[in-house]
Amino acid sequence: MLKIKQIALVLALASGAAHAADDALVKKGEYLAVASDCTACHTAEHGKPFAGGKAIESPVGEIIATNITPSKVAGIGNYSEQQFSDALRKGVRADGANLYPAMPYTAYATLTDEDVHALYAYFMSGVQPVDNTTEETHLPFPLNLRFSMMFWNALFLKAPGYTADASHSDSWNRGRYLVDGASHCSTCHTPRGFLMQEKEGDAFTGAQVGPWFAPNITANAVSGIGQWSQQDLITYLKTGRLAGKAQAAGSMAEAITHSFQHLSDADLAAIAEYMGSVTDKDAPASGASRFEQGKAAQNLVAFRGDVFNAPTSDEGARLFSGNCASCHGSSGQGTKDAFYPSLFHNSATAERNPSNLIATILYGVQRHTAEGDVFMPPFGSQPNALNQLDDQQVATLSNWILHHYGNVDATVSPDQVAEIRRGGPSSPLVMLAQVGVGVGALVVVALLMWWLMRRRHKK
Repeated sequence: MLKIKQIALVLALASGAAHAADDALVKKGEYLAVASDCTACHTAEHGKPFAGGKAIESPVGEIIATNITPSKVAGIGNYSEQQFSDALRKGVRADGANLYPAMPYTAYATLTDEDVHALYAYFMSGVQPVDNTTEETHLPFPLNLRFSMMFWNALFLKAPGYTADASHSDSWNRGRYLVDGASHCSTCHTPRGFLMQEKEGDAFTGAQVGPWFAPNITANAVSGIGQWSQQDLITYLKTGRLAGKAQAAGSMAEAITHSFQHLSDADLAAIAEYMGSVTDKDAPASGASRFEQGKAAQNLVAFRGDVFNAPTSDEGARLFSGNCASCHGSSGQGTKDAFYPSLFHNSATAERNPSNLIATILYGVQRHTAEGDVFMPPFGSQPNALNQLDDQQVATLSNWILHHYGNVDATVSPDQVAEIRRGGPSSPLVMLAQVGVGVGALVVVALLMWWLMRRRHKK
């Protein structure tokens, strides 16, 4: 009887240890899912976690994020671990169809087998299944033919896994692993080539992402963030702002809200250490950075005493006074606590590419951190826009802000505003692919006709 009790005790202890190990694995997977910012794409606004349905704008059309809950009806509940790994690191679904690289599997290919195993454990055991079927993605022909991604992957997809660089510290390697893999920073901050592939030689030097411009984040002091200390970057990733330098908006605000602020101090320090070593081979050696430009200025005298709606000698000043000055100050100085940021010494107003200034005006700013919620109302065509400005007004306001507070060499046209309002520049890839298919079809027809004529001639 005693022996039976001893065996039962051993089995209970073993079961408890196994359960604890399972819990630890799921927790590790949850952390990796946060680091990978899966929520930003796969959770629709006011939707259930990871149930999909969110429309993601891309230069080639709208891509609908899928349900990645363990639902056996609408999600990935029937995926084996190998199928999960193939989707994550090779961009291939369980049914064999290819994913589009809006899902950053080119970055997730860096993830190790151990981390993929932890992610699988989390999504299968730590996420609530949601039987919500999402819409299908419908890209224009020929990009709607998913098998075409096989050729793209053959050209640009790396083999799975990560190899540490023994010449650097463990922390540096951890930072590189996170930046290149889970955090997929290059997906936004690296410019794209003709076939929408990342230009590896220009890694992290800045790229257009829909209506927003993901700026240069190399360690160059002029073009990038080389003036920032490692603690500056950690502060920015935790809070989404660095007083007198930058504030996160758009997709970066989402990354701060859902991902970066929740990473451990050690991982944030590792990311900062690695990014401090990334160079920009084409950057200027000297000059003013985008964090040093502009100064306090105002021109209220241009319309003081006039009827507010009457024409003035400075329409930009009036637009600024009526829409911006109440928060950012009459001279663009912001507030002392920097909650409302200064408009000079501000990356959004000093970048050569004015997309972020335009997008901020049109879409506003919203992010949630431990410091609290940050909200700037939009001035576009949204129902909650504080004051709906047309393209000409946004261009006039943008140029006034740039001239007084930022990069005086940058200009904004109403056409640029309209493009950002539509969601950003589109890619010529769709049209070129369609032309290529048409030319290919004509070549095939011509060859067939030649063969038939030759055969008839022989008879």
